[in-house]
Amino acid sequence: MTSKQPTSKREFRDGGSSKKPAAKKAPRKHSDGLKTDAKKTVKTGKPPFAQTGKSGNKSAGQAAAQEQAAPKNRATRAKKLIVRAPNQKIQERARDLKDKRVDSEYIGPERLQKVLAASGVGSRREMEDWITQGMVKVNGKVAQLGDKVAPGDHVQVKGQNINLKWADRLPRIILYYKQEGEIVSRDDPQGRVSIFDRLPQAASSRWVAIGRLDINTSGLLILTTSGELVQRFAHPSFEVEREYAVRVLGEMSTEQMKMLTEEGVMLDDGLAKVERIYEQGGEGANKWYNVVIKEGRNREVRRIFESQGLTVSRLVRVGFGPIGLPNRLKRGQFYELNPAEVANIMKWADMPLPGERRRKV
Repeated sequence: MTSKQPTSKREFRDGGSSKKPAAKKAPRKHSDGLKTDAKKTVKTGKPPFAQTGKSGNKSAGQAAAQEQAAPKNRATRAKKLIVRAPNQKIQERARDLKDKRVDSEYIGPERLQKVLAASGVGSRREMEDWITQGMVKVNGKVAQLGDKVAPGDHVQVKGQNINLKWADRLPRIILYYKQEGEIVSRDDPQGRVSIFDRLPQAASSRWVAIGRLDINTSGLLILTTSGELVQRFAHPSFEVEREYAVRVLGEMSTEQMKMLTEEGVMLDDGLAKVERIYEQGGEGANKWYNVVIKEGRNREVRRIFESQGLTVSRLVRVGFGPIGLPNRLKRGQFYELNPAEVANIMKWADMPLPGERRRKV
């Protein structure tokens, strides 16, 4: 008796149909080297998982919704920052780290919905819904919310076997100099340009942004394939510093800066406190300030300055935790950290490297 083959993400979205999808041109692979290809544009078209009727035609409701949605803007691919190759010792360490894998016996149990989402079956929220509806089985038993799985467990979703993917290798990290006018989201009914339209796709995984920047804010944006690393950077409990360069119309007094660092200011969503703030010069009515905060609330820096009667005319994130905005990185460019640099970030985050066991607290 033959076992069922793992289903693809397309088959799940299409309701488990056994029909083979129409042949598509293979996506162009992006080089992992230091040089980048010439600028490319993203072709717009119908979404890959758009549902159709039996005849293949769109329903009237879908057609009306598509007419109301704004057309997707064309986005130029971001260029990769060209850097000088590191010395031989660093290159050898980078190759060694890239080739290492975590032994399955050292991979602990993970929440079922988290593993399914990481394996590309769907979003974590969608997986939670499917688990609640009894569509997921683990080792032949209907799963419940809160269940965990480990390597070796057999998982089925809607009767289809799932090939689970585990974080058994070094994650990838890229730094992107976000431009004003770009959003940090994959879905936007207004059709605005997303950073994900500009960046290369990650094979067998997906980029997750560590924190967000609003559409009018530019600067350092960190993306990774590791959900645990996102948690370590962005969760408020870790109080990771975010550093900004702020240009305002007007000038902040010494007393105001002292008040923001010592007492803080009450905003609509609670007390906001500045860790450090100092003036960085400026010309005419515009003054530049360097500001460091430990939270990532929506428009927090802008609202702090507005509370002092000052309007922010430009906001640039220049640092996040141990990572600063590289001097050579231009707007719209990205740089991928080499494995040795990723390893340093993981050590800062107290995360084990491939082949290492997690330290006991």
